Amino acid sequence: MLGVEMTAADVVPGAPWDEGVPAKDRFECWRDLMGRTRECDATSAHADSFEAQLQRSELGAATMFWTSFRSARFVRNERMVRRSHGPELYHLSLMTSGAAALKRGQDQRERPRSGELWLTDSTTPYDVRLFGTGAEDAHVVGLGIDIPQPLLPVPHRLVRSLLGRSLAANSGSGALLTDFLPRLGRQAHTLRRAEASRLGTVVVDLVAAWVAQELDAAPALSQEARRRALMESVRAFIRHNLHDPGLTPAVIAAAHHISVSHLHRVFTHESQGETVAAAIRTQRLRKARRELADPALRTVPVHVVATRCGIPRAAEFSRAFRNAYGLSPREHRHRALTGPGDA
Repeated sequence: MLGVEMTAADVVPGAPWDEGVPAKDRFECWRDLMGRTRECDATSAHADSFEAQLQRSELGAATMFWTSFRSARFVRNERMVRRSHGPELYHLSLMTSGAAALKRGQDQRERPRSGELWLTDSTTPYDVRLFGTGAEDAHVVGLGIDIPQPLLPVPHRLVRSLLGRSLAANSGSGALLTDFLPRLGRQAHTLRRAEASRLGTVVVDLVAAWVAQELDAAPALSQEARRRALMESVRAFIRHNLHDPGLTPAVIAAAHHISVSHLHRVFTHESQGETVAAAIRTQRLRKARRELADPALRTVPVHVVATRCGIPRAAEFSRAFRNAYGLSPREHRHRALTGPGDA
């Protein structure tokens, strides 16, 4: 994932990056695209039959990319670093499938594993090998975020100790990042510029919260950054617990070690006045609406769908659904699952 960068004109959201490129030129084209903003030397044992997927999204000042390929090696040497004129960047990588071997600087070596987060920078040479594991044609799959160093609200002297290390991301802010980034990657190409910019700010705050957690340096974050990171953590908690009828503001506050009044204050400020209870109700109804329209769930009774979405009382669910969407759950399911020729 290191070094896979392009300018906005190179990759059109939702379109294949290699559209119209002859197979024999595909790897050379990909390597050229990768060197546009951060010079590096890319090679691959599969260059003659190269296949890759790539999606790049601008999130304000941050850049996000998702990529998949069989294997590649990226080398950025000292000469490339010295003649670089671009902004100094942090690069956060998350590999969701595959394996990696990283050498950073003279003697730092790591073997990041799938599901781990690793942070590097553009001012230190690196040599990274990425390859699929398992089947012969297995691909590396991962995503990355490039963040201008001045944007990360943690002093570089503190961040330096994390650079080049692979770190577990199964709890706290790390788990939040590994949950949030893939979901954002799937939706990024649909975002308007203003939405993308706002979410870019959220990404930077989440990365900052993760860095501060790893460094035990939360006081280094601004109050605004801590508030936005808390908000995204609350949203993730709600998302993961919609099935629980006992999900209340008090439960959410306790899980985040804050008072209920502080939760309400932060939530309404970051959600343009929406309350916690209203957000829970809205997300439950949206989830139920999606499931009722899913052909794979057409045999699941309506009351079971409602219960799975945290609303076990049938009358309450039916009333709330009709108020929100103007028709009953059964009517919605019928309309969604009945084709024009079956009406």
